[in-house]
Amino acid sequence: MDAFTRLIYTAMSMRIKSIEQYNHQSLQLQERQLKRVLRCLQATEYGRRYNAHTVKNAEDYAKALPIVSYDNIASYTERMLTGERNLLVKGGCDRFAVSSGTSAGRSKRLPVNALHLQACHFKGASDTLWLYLSTRPDSRFFATKGLTLGGSQKPVSLMENISQGDLSSILIEKMPSLGNMIRVPSKQTLLMEEWDAKMEQIIREVAYARVGSISGVPSWMLHLIKGVLEYTGKESLSDVWPDLEVFFHGGISFLPYQEEYRRLIPSPKMQYRETYNASEGFFGIQNDPSDTSLLLMLDYGIYYEFVPLSELDKEHPSAVPLEGVKVGTTYALVISTLGGLYRYMLGDTISFTSTHPYKIKIVGRTASYINAFGEELMVFNADAALSKVAQEFGVTVRDYTAAPLFLNEEGKGRHDWVIEFEEAPQDVEAFALRLHELLRLENSDYDAKSYNNMTLLPLKIYIAPSGTFNAYLASEGKLGGQHKVPRLKNDRTLIDRLLDIIKP
Repeated sequence: MDAFTRLIYTAMSMRIKSIEQYNHQSLQLQERQLKRVLRCLQATEYGRRYNAHTVKNAEDYAKALPIVSYDNIASYTERMLTGERNLLVKGGCDRFAVSSGTSAGRSKRLPVNALHLQACHFKGASDTLWLYLSTRPDSRFFATKGLTLGGSQKPVSLMENISQGDLSSILIEKMPSLGNMIRVPSKQTLLMEEWDAKMEQIIREVAYARVGSISGVPSWMLHLIKGVLEYTGKESLSDVWPDLEVFFHGGISFLPYQEEYRRLIPSPKMQYRETYNASEGFFGIQNDPSDTSLLLMLDYGIYYEFVPLSELDKEHPSAVPLEGVKVGTTYALVISTLGGLYRYMLGDTISFTSTHPYKIKIVGRTASYINAFGEELMVFNADAALSKVAQEFGVTVRDYTAAPLFLNEEGKGRHDWVIEFEEAPQDVEAFALRLHELLRLENSDYDAKSYNNMTLLPLKIYIAPSGTFNAYLASEGKLGGQHKVPRLKNDRTLIDRLLDIIKP
């Protein structure tokens, strides 16, 4: 074993011992994270607003600060984007992660200061590797290259020393030297502006490289894999990259894609490891190849709280700390970070599969949504686009719902919509195409996944005869009152029921 390898495995061994403390020091670790967060908070305008200097413990913290969403802090981030300091973080912030999903605008802009970047995002990336290697003594990871794929472009400069971009572009730009040593393609290629040209260049750079690991969103990576196979003329990725041993994936559910991956990568040594890394922070890692749940990472400068679903509709929902959670109960995740988020409701719902150690699975979102391909389509996006297209076509929509359809052979998918009109448009295909265009304008992630039909194909509309939605509600015993059909669902259980009603 050479000196470099010995150094790497020494670092890995030390870190694994620290992570093992999660088993018996989880609550103490969370207390330390809260203290770290409070030191940052107390130096900010936001902290002064809520008298953070009086907060001594978790109980004080929950009483002093409200649970918030992005809309509640948007005024602070907008000021930070102009260079104002000490608002949500101590000092200033030079990088902001752009993420869709707000009710007030096209995208969220979340501060990613240097402290949070190192203590959370990069620590999560290294821990993902250490936890993988600790269960993989046969790994040849450092003898091969790691293929990283993000939908990123070069961050956009807003003013001197302040820029914004998606999280992957920030991570690429700031990546430590070790990551740059083993990564393909090049940083310059990953940050290319035009997606078609970038994909072609990535394929040329990686097709004949000695790739041992791949990292990215399952839908985008599947598109790249099929491009590599076409470029090389091979039928199996194992024939292209015989050393390939692991796919680190996240962002969307892997379940709809797993069979296609197994078909294209038949190697028995191949493993799949999920990570939970959002623009707001890095939260979980799959540490056991036989268990798809994620180890909740407890020492990343993140203090966790959990809101039971029964509390979500309340004006001031109550949250429980880590020691109060129960296995099998669904919670909305609330985080406080070194990156300027305090009692921030992320929008994700999780369920605990274990409390020794604390392990979770991602259940869904706190609101109706579709995120089958990384598009993060929200109800307000759908409402706005549908209202505009209905006005343009001079029609009135009675009710609607939408859900994803996976086309595994193509490695793509689309959204299916069931719409009940007062009177349907004469040209339904033109209506559907225009709705697709307007959704791209409303939502930056939907737009990115739809670019040149890369991952998300144009949507399809099914016309529901008058009374269809009421017939469904009646069949469920929910007709009348305030009952209504969800606008968006991330699975097809509802839409398939409606289609059964529609079909003769």
